[in-house]
Amino acid sequence: MESIIREYRAEDLNDLLSAWESASRLAHPFLTDEFLEQERDNIPNLYLPNAETWVIEQGGQVIGFIALLGNEVGAIFVQPEFHGTGAGKALMDKAQELRGDLEVEVFKENTIGQEFYARYGFQPLKESVHEPTGNQIIRLKFTASESN
Repeated sequence: MESIIREYRAEDLNDLLSAWESASRLAHPFLTDEFLEQERDNIPNLYLPNAETWVIEQGGQVIGFIALLGNEVGAIFVQPEFHGTGAGKALMDKAQELRGDLEVEVFKENTIGQEFYARYGFQPLKESVHEPTGNQIIRLKFTASESN
């Protein structure tokens, strides 16, 4: 099935939140419900207004999204049933096309995310503590090749 990547629209919010929540609970079982509920509120009110967000849709339904803050990947989430289908790579390709070099932070315990970023070519820069949760995070960098 053909995928379409396009800019986020307000009517995508429920699908976007569904993708975020499903993928987040899969990748982040260590995060508390309280933290996730706060994030669910922050997404439409704080993050989306300040980010450049692109969605990927299949068959008219949004199955994932990427949110960019400059060259920082603020978020990338794909519905779990679409993991491994190239949807996440397509979103990252779009970000790279727009920004070139990219950086992202990933929870150290998020093996799903870490494997995705490593496959894409991100390299670790540094580790720190995510203040709101006390979990370790790793900052990663992707350097676009000159040949693109």
